[in-house]
Amino acid sequence: MKKILATVLILMIIVSNFTSCTKDSSQEKTSDEAKQTTTQKQENNDTTVAKEENSGELEGEITFWHSFTQGQRLEVIQKAADEFMKANPKVKINIETYSWGDFYTKWTTGLASGNVPDISTGLPGHVVEMIDADALSPVNDVIDAIGRDRFAEATLGEGTVGENNYSIPLYSHAQVMWYRKDLLEKEGLEVPKTWDEFYDACVKLTKDGVYGIAVPCGSGDLMGTRFLNFYVRSGGGSLLTDDLKADLTSDLALEGIRYWTKIYQEISPKDSVNYKVLDQANLYYQGKMAFDFNSGFHVGGIDKNSPDLLDDISCAPIPKIKADDPDYGIETSNIPIVLWKNSKHPEVAKKFMEYLYNEDIYINFLESVPVGMLPAVKGITDNEKYLANEKVQQFTDEIGTISEAIGKGTAIGFEHGPSVQAGLLASQGIIENMFQRIFVDNVDIEEAAQEAEDALNESFEAINQ
Repeated sequence: MKKILATVLILMIIVSNFTSCTKDSSQEKTSDEAKQTTTQKQENNDTTVAKEENSGELEGEITFWHSFTQGQRLEVIQKAADEFMKANPKVKINIETYSWGDFYTKWTTGLASGNVPDISTGLPGHVVEMIDADALSPVNDVIDAIGRDRFAEATLGEGTVGENNYSIPLYSHAQVMWYRKDLLEKEGLEVPKTWDEFYDACVKLTKDGVYGIAVPCGSGDLMGTRFLNFYVRSGGGSLLTDDLKADLTSDLALEGIRYWTKIYQEISPKDSVNYKVLDQANLYYQGKMAFDFNSGFHVGGIDKNSPDLLDDISCAPIPKIKADDPDYGIETSNIPIVLWKNSKHPEVAKKFMEYLYNEDIYINFLESVPVGMLPAVKGITDNEKYLANEKVQQFTDEIGTISEAIGKGTAIGFEHGPSVQAGLLASQGIIENMFQRIFVDNVDIEEAAQEAEDALNESFEAINQ
């Protein structure tokens, strides 16, 4: 097993040195201690599973961590758990909800003590780190029970090592460019297809309390990495080299850093230097931003915060450097669910995972954020109940745009295939700090990029120690 716990501590030190911040660090167990704890728990788990199989009745208490913080889908998951417990009286399901940032901290620090759940959601980059830490159990049998042919091979591949599948895609979405139709029409502007056109449109639309766009790079989130990845991927590049080294100093990456620096200096609200994903989204939801880059989740956000604007929003593919450039694909997220190795009741956990894909439950889950969560399994998009949803009908064209982007993109850094380096690229906050230093401290772009590249590569090297 990779020395994940030592790696986490090393990465904390690297990021701390890079950001010039001083943090107290708590004493951690060594990797060997963690492995011993995991082995002991697994032996106990095997005994528990044998008892469950002999009894033929599901019994046990499991914990499910997820990041569905919005009220409606949180409620759908809780209702599904309640119904499962009603059908299986000897089962108890505890649900805990964490933001993506808090979840990452929670599992990486809790692994040594066994303070991890039975099942959880995760980001694709998280999953490769979990697999590297030997923290997950295979779920091949759950996928087979749901129907392996219902999943796209590429989505299963994001959590597959050898013949073992370690994650099951729960829903999919992709990053696209959202825009205000009314504001563009008022200024006689076409939907931007290139980054130059995007810049020109943002300049013209930044007035009367509305910003063309904000450039977010708050600590503890991946927004700075995401925005830089948009530009680099649109030009056919990558933030990782073929041999999985960080690449922030290529001509294309430096061009992207300069581009977003210009946008920040001339267009963006200056407090966006601290924006995280919800801060950014809220500005668009409130009608204070003409463009934003996000998934179909924006439909629900607008509907809740500014329903009068719902007819004025639409989306388009993310701009390219040149209009006739190939479509390289940008960022797709297939959000999975995983089974943790420390589970004392893996059979209960597996049955609940399978239960979430029952047609009515699954469609109810998708409908909790219509357009935002698109099906990760086949046979749903032509389902009458799914198609009857009002938002699905209203945003048919936008769903088509997002679905096309899903098919072309990957998770950040996964254009080279799933890797721990890709996970670390988006999780360490190093690129966000780079932008902060450029925006606030006026550090030279090439200097900041080189230092950030070095810091990322140092964190990559730590995983092999």
